[in-house]
Amino acid sequence: MRSARMTAPAASHRPADPGFPTPIVLVAHGSRDPRAAAATRALVRAVEAAVGPGAVVRASYLDHTLPRPAQVLTALEAAGERRAVLVPLLLTEAFHGRVDIPGAVAAARADGLRMPVAVSDVLGPRIGGTVDGLLLAALRRRLAATGEKFDAVVLAAAGTRDAAARRTVAQAAGELGATLGVPCRAAYASAAPPTAGEAVAALRAGGARRVAVAAYFLAPGLLYEAAMASARDAGAVATAAPLEGAAELARLVLSRVATIDPLAASPRAA
Repeated sequence: MRSARMTAPAASHRPADPGFPTPIVLVAHGSRDPRAAAATRALVRAVEAAVGPGAVVRASYLDHTLPRPAQVLTALEAAGERRAVLVPLLLTEAFHGRVDIPGAVAAARADGLRMPVAVSDVLGPRIGGTVDGLLLAALRRRLAATGEKFDAVVLAAAGTRDAAARRTVAQAAGELGATLGVPCRAAYASAAPPTAGEAVAALRAGGARRVAVAAYFLAPGLLYEAAMASARDAGAVATAAPLEGAAELARLVLSRVATIDPLAASPRAA
């Protein structure tokens, strides 16, 4: 990351006026699958539309894809921005949220960044926290878009070895099931059991006849596809699309930002 200045993306200059919204930098995990970056760009556009005229929203990635957060922050400062808010596009507070995100800001500081940078909470529930209603609404809408009726749901996530982070996924599954009025189990594509297929089979063995799968994924990719294939093989009647640029997700980003910098999340007049 220390070479970020050499490849920093260009940024147009604008007045460093407090009437402008604070720039928002979205930080995704990154993937070799180009669809993942396309999903992040879709969310950038949704957040820009939610903020309105004057919005400065940038995408960055921890791995596989450029630009890195340090590059974006450096370019924003060079363009005259006075501060920025960084939003981790993560659904759990696992290693990436606790280590990689602070490390990205530290890398920018090591390369000479001086402007203040605030880091918001992840989009999923904090350990010991609550599941935001906007996240649940986005999951429900993606399920509804399948057009299938169901009497049980699996919430399929990427997976993590962090037991505390997995408990937040299980919490999200419980709250999603409660809002839908059906049983809901968490499942994982990697790192921990059960698989989505195993969770579907368990619900069917318990009496469910039509099991649908909600995607606790922000973007498509190998893990998403593996989870959904496993679920379909086990008899799932529907598999939802990833959250991507859902309008509820854009509002959730702004709600995270508003807790630390209301100016960044406030629409501005043209």
